[in-house]
Amino acid sequence: MSTTIDTVQAPDRTATYDNRQAFADTLVELARTDERIVAVCNDSVSSSNLKAFAAEFPDRLVNVGIAEQNMVGVGAGLANAGLVPFVCSASPFLTGRSLEQVKADVAYSQHPVVLCGMSPGMSYGELGPTHHSIEDLSWLRALPGLDIVFPADRQQTAETVRLAVELRRPLFLRVGRYKVPDVTPAGATLERGKVQVVRDGSDVALVATGTLVSVALDAADLLAAEGVSARVVNAAWLAPFDEATILAAAAETRAVVTAEEANPSGGLGAAVTGLLAQSGPSVRRPVRVLGVPTFAPTGSNAFLLEHFGLTAAGLAQAARDALAEG
Repeated sequence: MSTTIDTVQAPDRTATYDNRQAFADTLVELARTDERIVAVCNDSVSSSNLKAFAAEFPDRLVNVGIAEQNMVGVGAGLANAGLVPFVCSASPFLTGRSLEQVKADVAYSQHPVVLCGMSPGMSYGELGPTHHSIEDLSWLRALPGLDIVFPADRQQTAETVRLAVELRRPLFLRVGRYKVPDVTPAGATLERGKVQVVRDGSDVALVATGTLVSVALDAADLLAAEGVSARVVNAAWLAPFDEATILAAAAETRAVVTAEEANPSGGLGAAVTGLLAQSGPSVRRPVRVLGVPTFAPTGSNAFLLEHFGLTAAGLAQAARDALAEG
């Protein structure tokens, strides 16, 4: 079941943490007791945070070099042999260069490969659109049978790694690069196909994923100062999608805002708006969809988030606009 909490139960958001470190630590911890776990990468031991894994399990790391299609194919072969492969690469190259292999060798063939898209969204900042991964959610949501998870904090990242080993399903794990605060309520756990309500509210629903969940909570604070009650939904598990909780959030508020560090045309924004459009007048609400709809200009990650309105102020303004329309 999804978890609903009051604002007083929310974790402290003053400190920030690297989800890539939570990924690396959990992978090593599990590998110590599960010899099936292996890692596959494309000359990205450092950027995929696999140094500790490589040092402790050198015979269980396969580095294929800069050959992403081969990397996914090798992962599928290892999974078919009964191993648990974590295939790690910068998300734009894992999804863009090897999309056909992800489709045919993983999703269609139902090989339980854990595809780890590192540093997604606009994490690479000044390196530009060739290194930004804003299309990955759209591409991968189009593939039947592939689970998609974008954890919001270190707890959800560690939980996803553990679940990936337990579930033995084709899964894409989006691991953010820059530090974010903890947002998971005390006692809440990540469940396959479920979202979490991390703050209750009755006026507007802020539905965010991954790195933008903490931003949505900051936006809710801004709105609360104006007397606007914002519900914040952490949509970490994007496929399968928790339609029931999203519909309840729309039905119990007067407007909806979605936010993702990705192109919303096939990502979270598309999932939410498509669901609401097909669900009848009882949940029809003014909606604002925030994301990265175009190639980005040159600039730091912080500059780019500001440019696309993916800030607390930007989300709060989108909520005001949607409420004014309603």
